[in-house]
Order: sequence, then C-alpha cells, then structure tokens
Amino acid sequence: TAQHSTAQAEMLRRKRSVSFGGFGWIDKSTLASLRARKQELLTISNASVGERPPSPPRTAPPTMKSAEFFDMLERMQDDYIPYPRIEEIVEKGGPYSLVILPQFGGYWIEDAENVGTPTSSDSSYYEEEDGGLSPGTFGYKLECNGTVRAYRKHFLGKEHLNFYCTTNSLGNLILSLKYEEAEGQEYLRIILRSRTKTLHDRISLAGLSKLPSVPQIAKLLCDDVTGLKFYPVLYPRASQLIVTYDEHEVNNTFKFGVIYQKFGQISEEDLFGNNEESPAFTEFLNLLGDKIELLDFKGFRGGLDVAHGQTGTDSVYTVFREKEIMFHVSTKLPYTEGDPQQLQRKRHIGNDIVAAIFQEENTPFVPDMIASNFLHAYIVVQVENACTDHTTYKVTRSSS
Repeated sequence: TAQHSTAQAEMLRRKRSVSFGGFGWIDKSTLASLRARKQELLTISNASVGERPPSPPRTAPPTMKSAEFFDMLERMQDDYIPYPRIEEIVEKGGPYSLVILPQFGGYWIEDAENVGTPTSSDSSYYEEEDGGLSPGTFGYKLECNGTVRAYRKHFLGKEHLNFYCTTNSLGNLILSLKYEEAEGQEYLRIILRSRTKTLHDRISLAGLSKLPSVPQIAKLLCDDVTGLKFYPVLYPRASQLIVTYDEHEVNNTFKFGVIYQKFGQISEEDLFGNNEESPAFTEFLNLLGDKIELLDFKGFRGGLDVAHGQTGTDSVYTVFREKEIMFHVSTKLPYTEGDPQQLQRKRHIGNDIVAAIFQEENTPFVPDMIASNFLHAYIVVQVENACTDHTTYKVTRSSS
C-alpha cells in the first residue's frame, strides 16, 4: 500500500549507527549526566594547577580527551535512531522482508537484489591452484585451499622425492619434488613447508639445460631459503606422515541447524516449539539431504546420540564433495512438555555456527530472535510454489 511504502521510505532516510547499536542505547537522563560530567571536566581543565582538586594516579586519557569522548557520545546519541521493533513491523502488516535487522543493529544483510540466481550449471568448486576460475564468473563458488591437498593429489603413490632441512631462522623445512610432463612440456611440481606456511607451485623446465639443485629450487619459492643444505628423507612411511601434516587442519565434517518458522512466529519459543513438519518443509529437507535413522548410524553424527535415542530417532544427513554434513533439524530433536525454551533442541542448534531458517509463508525473521553465543550466520529460505514442479526458494543471508 501507499502508506506502507511511505513508512519504508521514511525508515531508509533515518540515520543509523550499527556499531554504536552493538553497545546499547543511552537514554535522556544518562545523556544529561554525561553533559554535566563533561562540563565538570572542562572546568577542572581550565583551572590553575593550585585550584585543581587532588586526584589519584590514573591511566585514563588526559582530561580534554575525556571531554572529547563525551562529545562523541552526545553526537552519536543525537544521530542514532534504532530500527523499529519486530512487533511494530508485524503490526503494520506485510509484505515483509525475509530478514529484519535487530533494533540496535549488530548484523548485516546480504543484498539479494545484487546477487544473481544461480543454476546448477552456474556452480563451481574452486581450488586456489586452479587459477583459471574467476571469482565473479559463477553465481556461487565453493572455495577450497588446494595447497593442503596438493600432496595427496599430485604426489602420494607416485614417483617423487622428499627432502628436509633444519635452520635457525626458519626452523624445519620439508621439500617435495615431482617431475611431470604435460602436452609435450616438462614441469617440476614443488611443495615447500615451513613452520609458518606451505608453498605450492609448478615451474616449467623449458630452456633449462639441466635441472636446478635442490637449494635453488627451494629459493624459487622462498627468497629466505638461501645457502641451505637439504638431505633426502629416507623414512619408509614418510609420505603418510607428510600427508597427515599437510591435511591436519582440513575439516571434512560439518553441522548446521535447520529451524522451521511458521507465519507470525517472532520469538525463540515459537520457533523451537514447532513439532509438525508441513509438506513444504519436508520437501526442503529432502533437498538438503537424506533422512537417516540415528540408531547405530555409522557416519558423522554431529553430536547426536546414535546409541540410546536421546536426541530423536532420525535426522537429515548428506555427503557433498567428500564432506559429511549433519543437519540439526528443530522439529526432529526431542520436544519437552512444559519447557517453553526447549533446551533439548536449543543446546544443539544454539551451538552451531550457521542455521537455515525455513519460511513457508511471508513472515519476518530477526537474527537476535535466538539467544546464542555461537550462531553468527543465518540463511533465511522462503519457499514459493511449494510441492509443485515449479518450486523455487527466495534466499537471504544475515551475519553478525
């Protein structure tokens, strides 16, 4: 309606301060006391040394800087206008945005209008070593640090050489070399590891009359490697130890929360109190993964009980790009009668980092609806044309 559009336009014109909002609101009485304190500080700073009252030693900034600080707070108070409360937005009626920012900020919303709608052909799996892919080429891109997997991909089980060296400044170094031929060209693939980083490259041998020495090869990747002597690694299980070291930070298991939000639900108690799964929500869960029985489940369990059934009977699980994903679905976790907070459900979803919020109808979600020290990102999904051949999803992301 015209009235609703006018109200939205007025909201956009109002000045905001997300960073200040993270610290809270200063009311008028507090502001009056700040002004009085500022004036007191200014009076003290203008008095002669003999007239100033004695004060104990302190590590705070000088008096004038304190006065300037109060000036800044006063300006921020005058400029900052909080976002409307979720109750006020719901009362005005729809249509609503998928995500509404909290009253005092602290979160941002991805600009969905500037993000294209990707298709399956638009997706890509991008590794750092695959330099031909441009970050802006695809609708979305899954990133992976190719260096940590380079040894397994290019060296393990193939003919190659490993060398080690000990230095005072760089610590222990491990160098892996492998000769390669591609399209009639000769190459040398190199991985150099130090205590601070791992470097991976492939250099062409075209124009070289002979292979460079091991120290020369190491210097090609790191200028600090100068005048060092490398020794061959002769341990039989060296390759297994090296690949374990390279991949020690690789995480192949993930857990995400999934929360069902019905129309008009605007509190944490409402969200965690949902027990029934609509056909549209079930269709969405089938899109995420497979329904599995938790009892005696052998895959990644994501903290769920697979022995005694204390976290429900089933869940949603999938394997994507050799990575296991367990979803903590709010409606599948145990429901406790008489517990409005549903702590059995919240203790799993509240300890996830990312949660998907599924909306079957147009209703607003506020990121601070759920009190959690761990949840920092929400993917809000709203279905359109559910359970048809033309089902689509509107998606918005909000992070703190």
